[in-house]
Amino acid sequence: MYERGWAEQARFRFPSAIRLLKRALAHVERAELGQERAAARARILYTLGLCQGETSGMDVAVEAFDAARREINTIDDAATRTLLSAGVDHNQGLMVMRMGQPERAVEWFNRFIAAVEDDVQQTLPGTNRSLVQGFVSTLLNRGFALAAVRRSERAIADLECGIHLADKHGLLNLVPFLVHALGNVHKQSGELAEALRRYEEAERVFRADDQPALLARLQLDQAEAMLMIGLSDEAGKHLDEALPVMRREKFGQEIAEVEMFRASAALLDGQFDLARRMAKRSERKLVRRGSTWWMMAGLIELWAHGRHAMRTRRISDALVHKALALSAELAANHLVDESRLALLLAARLEIRRGRLADAEELLDKVPGPRAVTPLDHRMQRRLVLAELALAKGSRRAALTHARQALDELGRVRDQLGGLELVSATAVHGRELSELAIKLALEDADARRLFAWLERTRAQTYRYEPLEATDNNEVAERITEVRNLSWAILRHGLSGQPTAELRGKLVKAQREANRLGWHSQRWGKPRPVAGIREVIAELGERAMVSYVVSGGEIAAVVVAGGRVRLERLGHAAEALESAQKLHFDLNALAPDHLPPPLVQVIGASAHKQADRLDTLLIKPLRHLIGDRELVVVPTGTLYAVPWGVIPGLHGRPVVTAPSATAWLAAAQGGEVRTDRVLVVQGPGLLFGHDEVDKLATYHANTTMLSGNTATAAEVLAHLDGADLVHVAAHGEHETENALFSRLELFDGPLFAHELGRLRKPPAHVVLAACELALNRIRPGDEALGFAGAMLAGGTRTVVAAASKVGDEASAAAMADYHRALVAGAAPAVALAEAMAKDPFRRPFLCLGSG
Repeated sequence: MYERGWAEQARFRFPSAIRLLKRALAHVERAELGQERAAARARILYTLGLCQGETSGMDVAVEAFDAARREINTIDDAATRTLLSAGVDHNQGLMVMRMGQPERAVEWFNRFIAAVEDDVQQTLPGTNRSLVQGFVSTLLNRGFALAAVRRSERAIADLECGIHLADKHGLLNLVPFLVHALGNVHKQSGELAEALRRYEEAERVFRADDQPALLARLQLDQAEAMLMIGLSDEAGKHLDEALPVMRREKFGQEIAEVEMFRASAALLDGQFDLARRMAKRSERKLVRRGSTWWMMAGLIELWAHGRHAMRTRRISDALVHKALALSAELAANHLVDESRLALLLAARLEIRRGRLADAEELLDKVPGPRAVTPLDHRMQRRLVLAELALAKGSRRAALTHARQALDELGRVRDQLGGLELVSATAVHGRELSELAIKLALEDADARRLFAWLERTRAQTYRYEPLEATDNNEVAERITEVRNLSWAILRHGLSGQPTAELRGKLVKAQREANRLGWHSQRWGKPRPVAGIREVIAELGERAMVSYVVSGGEIAAVVVAGGRVRLERLGHAAEALESAQKLHFDLNALAPDHLPPPLVQVIGASAHKQADRLDTLLIKPLRHLIGDRELVVVPTGTLYAVPWGVIPGLHGRPVVTAPSATAWLAAAQGGEVRTDRVLVVQGPGLLFGHDEVDKLATYHANTTMLSGNTATAAEVLAHLDGADLVHVAAHGEHETENALFSRLELFDGPLFAHELGRLRKPPAHVVLAACELALNRIRPGDEALGFAGAMLAGGTRTVVAAASKVGDEASAAAMADYHRALVAGAAPAVALAEAMAKDPFRRPFLCLGSG
């Protein structure tokens, strides 16, 4: 009975464990008095205490631990007493740690380890497994506690020793727990990619062993690491998956922690009211449990409250005093970085109230960051220093703090693997970026604004991708995603249910993404483009870089060797028109719409295009003249096919995520057509003949269609190609941009797979719907199918940001290739092809052009 109860508590099934342990205790009560009975009662009591502590609080747990110690004191054998006392110490340490006091927990674990360490070292493999198992478990828990108080070296030593002993004594069931704990240490040390890798190792074992309760606990830590990077949406998915398991298994504290991390995700996304509600709910649960982790929830609630107060300019003395009081409580519990974060909030509130001397006094109490200080805490410290400098009249000092913070953020980004992680980190520098751009705009300094825009936006595209190493596991998972996508399509067409398959698809996509995060560093950072380099490369062209700040939109125009700033008014109208134009173009896409519908939708599309012309292009005409354009958009402007705007009809326009990305692509060398690939996907209703003709426009053309147009074949031929044309159905995935796809014979080809190319194609034409669309993260970090190709090293991508009819697409592409063969550059060729029917041919030229 005891063994079953112990097994249930190991799976976090505390109510079930309590019932079994109480039955075991009743059974032992009927045994004769003696040493064995006392030892059995002690073991049951200290295990029961741990479980009751989880459900009823620390006081009940301590009663059980004290009862166990009284039993132990009746035992004559010294070795038995030592071992059982160590067991009580271990469980009391575990309970103390769960209650949010990791420093005290370390002291209890130290007592256990000191008591049995010599015996363990002398134990031969295969003997006294219970002693070794208890020792390794305590090393594991001390490692968790040391990680919580940022003593990473000692924590790693404990955990590596635990892994060695577990391997030596055949305790392989403990290894995933130790690996999980190593992930926590790396997370607390800021080594987030390594933390995610360790979590992935542990997760595979827990999934393979079908241990949902252990997996749910792991997912909490994974979610925290994701939030530290900036992946609030992915963290939310983890928490949503873990929560039903926790409720089913009747978890206690973990449910409060899910709510706490949910609050943290909402705070990261700027949803302050939601963050406050979730944090308060978590805090109430933790207070009832007697856990001092309520302070962590309280810190999130306080920041959400403070951010809301700063936005509404309603900052009270009570709010500042609350921040100071919480800082003191956090410090008393050895939560050093969290205590400093509460002080930073108090200082920031005082700055907003104009109490600069008080703010400066508070900041003097916040020393520079430690090696283990989390990234978001570092960014907040720099932000407060910048705001204080600005309030004191030193704009230069404010910009210096912003620059140093963003440089530090860049160094973290440089070590990450996978486009998704690289793009997600920008959220931590959002406020600093906004501050710097606001100051540059106020100074009306076009060159400085240009430099700050390049420093703060589209950092994903600053990297020269490293040659991908083979990762069979990632490839296998993506193949699984492809097969599941194909199966869902077949089931849907035949009327069979698809819910189960869709669940498997979501899981496989998530696993593929996570494996890609830590498979290798994404790339080697390029320097930010300087204005002189850009001017030299532009030649007779002009560059227009749009920016939104404080609700206003402006443009930095580089033309004729000069850099000028033009203010364009309220941003909302232009961004709304861009969105409405996108909807209209989608509605206008089908090849055979009834004429009355074409007239109505067309009129609306023309209206929005005219508004964009008036708002964004006409005010710049005196600066750009008739030059070819390079446009660096922002927000919803990424989806604008610039050739539909009346003032740009027939004008070559290239869209780039940043001047740095455009410069890298433009300097990539001459465009060649020695190796041409034409791919025809399944299910195209029109234009087969036109696609076939494309092969006759270019020499050395390889044609893949029918059963040769598979994902593997297309990937193999993409590698090293000069010019690629793909005519296929495509779809942009809003929530999971790297699984945006082209439909091929055996299923989809995903954006995720494009990073595996050793030599990416130079020039790619995607005659497919929506594949120029991006998911836009803070800092204009745009990611989608075409974006993944550009980030992977392709210099020019021609694609549509909206839906396009098959017939219209085929006609536009025939015109495009004829112009290319005649010697036109891609942007020129596309402008000529679009000019014939711009609203039915809404393509963009992305990259270098």
